[in-house]
Amino acid sequence: MQSTLTIDLIASDPMIRNGQPCIAGTGLRVIDLAMAHLFHHRQPEEIAADYDISLAQVYAALSYYYAHKPELDNDIRSQIEKARVLKEQSGGRITPFLSR
Repeated sequence: MQSTLTIDLIASDPMIRNGQPCIAGTGLRVIDLAMAHLFHHRQPEEIAADYDISLAQVYAALSYYYAHKPELDNDIRSQIEKARVLKEQSGGRITPFLSR
């Protein structure tokens, strides 16, 4: 009899990051890691070191991203659009909080 095994490294909790998929036990979102890899060209080993997580956690996040790509791409587009609007509203200025 075949058993399907899962890797319990990705979690979703409505109390953490509004239920967005995260590395289990952290608030580090799957889309944060996917964007580091896709847009910033960070290799999995670099991402693991950058965020102080295991390589297995990075690969689990990337696997989850590719398994749910259309949905997560919508989340990424939404995040990019929110950032664009905030930048326009601030006139492109860096807020004092961000300039520290």
